[in-house]
Amino acid sequence: MNIVNTIYAISHSILSPLGNTSQQNFDAILQQQPAIKQQQDSLVSDTHFYAARLASSQTEMLESRYSKSSQALSPFEQMCVYAIEEALNDLQIDVTSDDCILILSSTKGNIEWLGKQPDEQVGLQYSAQIISAYFGMKHQPLVISNACISGSMALIMGKRLLQNNRYKHAIVIGCDRFSGFVFSGFQSFHALADGLCKPFDKDRNGINLGEAAACIVLSSDKELAAERPLAILSGGGLSNDANHLSGPSRTGAELANAIAQAMDEATVKAEDIGLISAHGTATIFNDEMEAKALQLAKVNTKPMHSLKSYVGHTLGAAGLIESVIACMAMQASYLPASLGFVESGVPVDVNITTTATAADYNHLLKTASGFGGCNAALVWTKYR
Repeated sequence: MNIVNTIYAISHSILSPLGNTSQQNFDAILQQQPAIKQQQDSLVSDTHFYAARLASSQTEMLESRYSKSSQALSPFEQMCVYAIEEALNDLQIDVTSDDCILILSSTKGNIEWLGKQPDEQVGLQYSAQIISAYFGMKHQPLVISNACISGSMALIMGKRLLQNNRYKHAIVIGCDRFSGFVFSGFQSFHALADGLCKPFDKDRNGINLGEAAACIVLSSDKELAAERPLAILSGGGLSNDANHLSGPSRTGAELANAIAQAMDEATVKAEDIGLISAHGTATIFNDEMEAKALQLAKVNTKPMHSLKSYVGHTLGAAGLIESVIACMAMQASYLPASLGFVESGVPVDVNITTTATAADYNHLLKTASGFGGCNAALVWTKYR
């Protein structure tokens, strides 16, 4: 690893149906308590469905906190601002300085406003500007919206900007809300599970959708990292398999390529990886492709879990919330459990952790794949 360009995660936050803080989310996961529940909402579906949605107390908290803001915030923007404020709490950086950039990761943003509000207010860049202005930030915010790898890609973008000395700090925020628009889209693909999702299990039959906001503050400031360490973002890789609009590669070679890029940049080998935070959507083709990619990268026997068995697929927030939990687990010397797994349903050997287990390791791999054949991989390294 190039010490000069070391990029640290110095702060983080999570707002999800599991809790309002990273610690509440982490505790629920160690206790193997999923937020996915049977839902009944006539505005979304005529029949019941399974998803992880914010509690009414959480949405009321957000409304109460931001209803009197000088800048009107949509529910999506409220979630983003809340997560950023929590991550910045007691953090000694000046977000209004030239050294700081905001990167927003989302796939849908204010999509539920389509046809109800002016078109410009639906666009992600509009929300990014609103959020940036709320904090008085100087630079034009960046938007990363590349299907389900958006959060991981935003972290890679932040890392590269800091490595090139464009900025010293990057506030990376990922968020998506549950909506009837998103639900109907996945329903049209017959991709929704009829119960709790089961990543990599032989009886898996689809995903559960979720909603969340998660923030990671990246910094090149070593002194700040020493005060509030989470982990080092030591490697990142991107690829595209160009196989199909919604179907992933059948070989996994392209995700394996992204993994190789990330591991090369981090200067780690397969034997150095102690944990894999998988994309693990519990759809038939994604889990199979991901398992094949991990075998090609020679890490398929490493302990692995999918956080989507707890909070569902949070789309633009997934890469961030899953990175935060995996890094917290690495710092606490734990392997999180994956829920719903009984018997493997993928064609290569995988090592799914089904009970939270103590383990000491120095590097973890985070994978992501999405519609359009996009793939991303991150390597996080323990801060010591």
